[in-house]
Amino acid sequence: MTSEAGGEILFERRGPLGLVTLNRPKALNALSLPMIRAMHAQLRAWEEDDSVSRVAVRGAGGRAFCAGGDIRRIYEVARAGDEAELYAIWAGEYGLVAYVGRYPKPYLSLIDGIVMGGGVGISLHGDYRVAGANYAFAMPEVGIGFFPDVGMTHSLPRLPGRTGSYLALTGARIGAGDALAVGLATHHVPASAFDALLDRLSDGVAVADAIEAYAAPAPQAGPLVAQRADIDACFEAESVPEILARLDARAEAGSAFAAETAALLRTRSPTSLCIAREQMRRGPNLSLAEAILAEYRLVTRLMEGTDFFEGVRSVIVDKDSKPAWRPARLEDVDLDAVRAAFGPSGRPEPRFA
Repeated sequence: MTSEAGGEILFERRGPLGLVTLNRPKALNALSLPMIRAMHAQLRAWEEDDSVSRVAVRGAGGRAFCAGGDIRRIYEVARAGDEAELYAIWAGEYGLVAYVGRYPKPYLSLIDGIVMGGGVGISLHGDYRVAGANYAFAMPEVGIGFFPDVGMTHSLPRLPGRTGSYLALTGARIGAGDALAVGLATHHVPASAFDALLDRLSDGVAVADAIEAYAAPAPQAGPLVAQRADIDACFEAESVPEILARLDARAEAGSAFAAETAALLRTRSPTSLCIAREQMRRGPNLSLAEAILAEYRLVTRLMEGTDFFEGVRSVIVDKDSKPAWRPARLEDVDLDAVRAAFGPSGRPEPRFA
């Protein structure tokens, strides 16, 4: 086993298996820039090593696979005006996510506990997403004045019906049953069997066969499946105000789910909601690489705005849960500016293909 980034990420060869362990359990295995760079380099090395035939990624500690990128560090670097490190973080994370999406060898993620943000990025675009019983997926970025990134512009619109739009605009958390039902996870294996599964992979058993040896029936699905009719009917609307109007109408007709969803949307950044809705509109026509480039362009705009910093301050720094969004009302969001933000920014752009 080798340790990189001060022990925050571990790499191990077990026969034909290359094993990555995210090792920041106190930080819910959030990805730092050194971790991102080390993982990208190791994956490249294993790609070129003919004796490695498959790769697996797991998180240490039991509470999380990976809660995302290190948002607090991004906030601090941006506030300090260190653009070099700021954009190195974004380019590094997005570059790693794009690489996972085109990795030429079987790539498996063992996911138990929280998987959000960058954790979704380094797992969802791989071949196998094995969910434990405590799997908890969310892309809650609209709640911090950001948007669902790491390739979600590509992936979420491709989920059944309007479930992806619901997840993008609400940031709602779902469990393994819902994730399996819509394809965010590919298999359910109890976390207690993860080590045994890794042993089979290390012995050279075909990846699909190794997983099937420990696969269990899917846990019961939750609201994403149970409330599918309301989700599809409301989130197919062309604009965020119309989505809210449809939710409100169903709430008045007695739907508690619609009422709760509308209330949740009204706590989110209005600008972020409009960006996420536009992502869901554009995403079906974009490849993963094109989607990630669009997200990088969005980042350059949001790092020059206010809502991201206000959201992080409210949720992560001061923890007062009282963000002052600007603008505060959906009707005041400049939709032309939102659409323009998907185009070139004038900054140097990395290649993600």
